[in-house]
Amino acid sequence: MSRIGLMGGTFDPPHLGHLLIAEQAREQLELDEVWFLPAAIPPHKVGFSSADHRIEMTRRAIQNQSDFKLNLIEFERSEPSYTVETMKRLIEQYPNDEFYFLIGADSLVSLESWYDYETLIRLVTFGAVARPGTRYLIPEKADVRAIDMPQLEISSTDIRERAKRGKSIKYLVPTPVEEYVKEHKLYDV
Repeated sequence: MSRIGLMGGTFDPPHLGHLLIAEQAREQLELDEVWFLPAAIPPHKVGFSSADHRIEMTRRAIQNQSDFKLNLIEFERSEPSYTVETMKRLIEQYPNDEFYFLIGADSLVSLESWYDYETLIRLVTFGAVARPGTRYLIPEKADVRAIDMPQLEISSTDIRERAKRGKSIKYLVPTPVEEYVKEHKLYDV
């Protein structure tokens, strides 16, 4: 049985904060691997880069990390990417593995509003990462493990805005991601 951390998101672009969360979760939760699961159709976001760009940037971001894997399960269906549906399919495909869904502690507050929350909390253990200015508010019946990590305030939104303004994104994203963004002029206005 393997212990697998799951890192979901649009990854538009993937940045060093994502990698730091994945590494701290891998170490502290004693995970065998961390799988990056780019969302095909994020249910609560609009205006994101194409799937091809987001997949390739994620692949490049983790290419030198042997414990990090890219998993495209969210692209196997045409409906919005609800976590509970992804978890059901992963458990069906990998019945002998144990999954930990990595989440920001700030998202725990709204966890009860997630699609089919009751089923989701029965299926998965959450690895919660504190972000600046948040507290752990653990919903009832949810299995949540705390992940301590250095505070690093980096967001994909800020990176996109910097790139749109022609500002540097160096040291915010892995070098191969920075090169890809420049090569494809992803966030140019």
